[in-house]
Amino acid sequence: MLAGAEHTTGYTHTCKTLLEKSQAKLVNFTNMVISLGKDDPRRVIHSFKVGLALILISILQYFRPSFYAFGDNIMWAVLTVVLVLEFSVGATLGKGLNRVLATGLAGAFGVSIRRIASFSGDKGKAVLTSMFVFFIAGTVTFMRFSPRLKASYDYGLIIFILTFCLVSLSDNTENELLEVAQERLLTIIIGSCIAIVVSICICPVWIGQDLHNQIAGNIQKLADFLEGFGDEYFNNLGNTEEAAGDNKPFFHRYESVLSSKGSEETMAVLARWEPCHGGFRFHHPWKQYLKVGNQIRLCAYKIKALSVFLLRSEQTPYELRNRIQEPCTNISMESGMALKESLLILKHMTKSSMPNPHVANAKNAAESLKSVLRTNPWEGADHLEIIPAATVASLLIDIVICVENICEAVDELATLANFVPSELLHRGTVQPISNSDGLVHVISVAE
Repeated sequence: MLAGAEHTTGYTHTCKTLLEKSQAKLVNFTNMVISLGKDDPRRVIHSFKVGLALILISILQYFRPSFYAFGDNIMWAVLTVVLVLEFSVGATLGKGLNRVLATGLAGAFGVSIRRIASFSGDKGKAVLTSMFVFFIAGTVTFMRFSPRLKASYDYGLIIFILTFCLVSLSDNTENELLEVAQERLLTIIIGSCIAIVVSICICPVWIGQDLHNQIAGNIQKLADFLEGFGDEYFNNLGNTEEAAGDNKPFFHRYESVLSSKGSEETMAVLARWEPCHGGFRFHHPWKQYLKVGNQIRLCAYKIKALSVFLLRSEQTPYELRNRIQEPCTNISMESGMALKESLLILKHMTKSSMPNPHVANAKNAAESLKSVLRTNPWEGADHLEIIPAATVASLLIDIVICVENICEAVDELATLANFVPSELLHRGTVQPISNSDGLVHVISVAE
């Protein structure tokens, strides 16, 4: 009896433990889902769009047009929607066009090769077909190693190999094969069109806009750091590591810029598939965004090195830092303001005919700092205390060059993209007109 009671108690305890673990996992999963939705609500909308596209496929299956019936090929439409409908319009268009073109070309190649091989008899047909499959599949696979082809057409090349092998090695007769190929191609076209229409017409996610916003956001992060660096490094006499911690998170936001290269390159490739939208026209210079991004990362690496001395500024006596405070503070402030001028160009998609005044101010401050360094302001001081301050000064001089390159790259982007001149946005005339009620100013704005 006692052993049975102990066994029952142990079983109850095990069930209770399993139930608690299951509840904890369910809570964690729910929190993860909520977190994903809050981070980017577009994810929820995209899930809805995929479900809607599949519903449209089923509607076409049951209320199909009189000229075509899906039949057993319904699975190709479903597979096409699932594989083609991506998060962004650019990715969806790229995959959809790749799939349709690759399927059509591979089907035509497969049917042609089967017909050519049929002239050599049954045994010769098997040999020739195998040779053609080996040569074409191997050649297309080798083409996938090309960085340029892989970036834009890798999915299409994979579909080409798959479809070509399925058609070439099929046991169907030529007439049956042609009929099946036509039906499947039409089904894939229908599935791709549904995916593309849903992606564009329902809360479209433009990857080009995301790339534009990411570049602008990265410039904002660098500008925030530079504007706050001078005051924090030279005027903070306490524990700088605590001061630059959670209370001032903008000192760490630039770190995400260091690992942004991969996402920028992917977005630039996908953006080329997108049609005109907003201020982005056909043949928008997406490659120029990569150039701007590279210059931003070079500056971020300099800032990364600078941040090390920010966290350890107490190791350099305030008296030594004070001797280079004015030019260094001017450099950091003017560099941050120069970046914010370029940020405005991106945000408003306008270009100015006037050079960025803050770049010139930052360069003048850099020359002043060089002059101060030539006078050996730390003569007689401990070399171990001089090195950190001298390194900070050297990094700030390098950052001025990086900031100038960023501003030039943004200006070049504004020119290549035909951004609206900012002068046109403010062009107009002001004419005072008097009436019985008083003086009224009428502003005539040019179109």
